[in-house]
Amino acid sequence: MTITTAKRFTIAEYDRLAKLGFFSEDDRVELINGQIILMVSKGKPHSVCETRLARELYKLVGERATLRGQQPIIIREYSEPEPDSVIVKNREDDYLSTHPHPDDILLLIEISDSSLKYDQEVKLPIYAEAGVSDYWIFNLVDNCLECYNEPYQDLQGKFGYRRKFIFLPNESVNFSCFPDLSLDLSKVFPKKLPE
Repeated sequence: MTITTAKRFTIAEYDRLAKLGFFSEDDRVELINGQIILMVSKGKPHSVCETRLARELYKLVGERATLRGQQPIIIREYSEPEPDSVIVKNREDDYLSTHPHPDDILLLIEISDSSLKYDQEVKLPIYAEAGVSDYWIFNLVDNCLECYNEPYQDLQGKFGYRRKFIFLPNESVNFSCFPDLSLDLSKVFPKKLPE
C-alpha cells in the first residue's frame, strides 16, 4: 500500500510560484495551511457589504491606522490569507517591505455568505492560533455580525476564541482597538430589495 501526502507550500514557495506566473491575474487564490485555495467568487450582497464597510471604515478610522482590503497577511510559515478587510497599525513604508503579521493586526474582518462555514471552521482557528486579537465575520447568511476576541488554546490543543458576541444589522458595535469609535451596522449590511 502506497501512502501519499499532499505538498504543503511555504509562503516563500507560494510567493515564488506567483512571481513565476503560475497564477494568472484573474486567479483568486490564497495560501491556507500550506494549501493553495481557490477563493469563492463574490455575490452581489458580499460586494455591496464590502463596499459599504470600506466606506464606513475610512470615515471612522481616518489616519489612526491603515485599512487594507483583499490584501495578503502573513500567518506563520504556511498561511497567507487575503481577508476582506484588515485594520493594521500604521507603518512608514505602508507594508512595502513585508505584508502585515499578527502583531500588526488591530482587527481582521471576513464577509461571509457561501464561505461562512470555511471562515468559522478553518480560518477562525488559524487566526486564533496566530494571536489575532479581534476577528469579525459579517455573516450574510444569518444577517448578523459575529465578533470574536480573546484567542485561546483548549486542552485538546485546538485554537479558538473565548468570547463571541452577536450584533444585529440595526445595532452599533465599538472597536476594541479604538473604543471611542462606533460602527453603525445599518450602514454596512446590504439593504433588502423589495420583492
